[in-house]
Amino acid sequence: MSAILATLRLQGPPWPTLDPFLFCVHHKDDYPAGDAEFRPRASLAGRNMGADFSGKDGWSMYHGEGVPGFPRHPHRGFETVTLARRGFIDHSDSMGATARFGDGDVQWMTAGRGVVHSEMFPLVEQERGNPAELFQLWMNLPAHDKMVEPHFRMLWSETVPRRTLRDAEGRAIEVVVVAGALGDARAPAPPPKSWAARDENHVAIWTIRLEPGARWALPPAAAGVHRVLYAFAGGPLAVEGVALAGPSAVQVRPEAAPMLENRGAEWAEVLLLQGRPIGEPVARHGPFVMNTRHEIEQAYADYRATGFGGWPWRRDDPVHPRAEGRFALHAGGRVDRPA
Repeated sequence: MSAILATLRLQGPPWPTLDPFLFCVHHKDDYPAGDAEFRPRASLAGRNMGADFSGKDGWSMYHGEGVPGFPRHPHRGFETVTLARRGFIDHSDSMGATARFGDGDVQWMTAGRGVVHSEMFPLVEQERGNPAELFQLWMNLPAHDKMVEPHFRMLWSETVPRRTLRDAEGRAIEVVVVAGALGDARAPAPPPKSWAARDENHVAIWTIRLEPGARWALPPAAAGVHRVLYAFAGGPLAVEGVALAGPSAVQVRPEAAPMLENRGAEWAEVLLLQGRPIGEPVARHGPFVMNTRHEIEQAYADYRATGFGGWPWRRDDPVHPRAEGRFALHAGGRVDRPA
């Protein structure tokens, strides 16, 4: 029986996902130097400001009007997991919480009954470029957890396990374990109401890098989970001897141990998303994900009536001072910083 269940060439974002994941996007932007207000020190002419996903000159403004990023917007009924691989993200939300994170940090936010937040990409370097790269994942919540209290947790880079393995020829395979476990490397705990907080759901989020020529058998997982590999950079990668033609998504049988092989001259990079499906109806519209259309309509009505707690910040796109390091101020006043 083949280890490969399906393959799909990756086009533009978002990438296709399987339950319990709802959304996967890879942002990679070669931002120029920033000005005194963290904005690009470059012309913004020719961009659809407020909705710039053009990739013009190697970067996008997204919904930002001055600072790139995603100003104030609501969510309900699911979780966001943001892997900040390069650059910084300034987070602010309707709970009064705020943070700056980046360079390998992960923010895991349970939107639950409703939260409003902003995610801005401050261009802190004024004399050189500001390369930025991140993954944002949306993971569903089961019906009984869709209206829990909103919550976010920082998984600082220093606490996220990284393992360097070697194949028979000594070539390196580097694995970052954001969720789940690889041998004795177990990821930090996600928020308490996350689908990933229950071991029986076998949620795994890993990034994998293979040195040119490296071969590695992906360890098998539990029966019944969905398991997808996204080969997104370098390579080309082969899975079970099947060479992938460029960036591709590969669904593999969970009980199998498919062989990954980097057949290229550059390091190959792969994102693994895995989890037991929730198996419930999904109704989604814009920033809300519920189980029924009526619940979506109620989410919009609640947001119009309450603003999900309001917005305690002066701007829709708040950013932190240039000298501010990585930190998180949680609702209630607790301050969290990396060790």
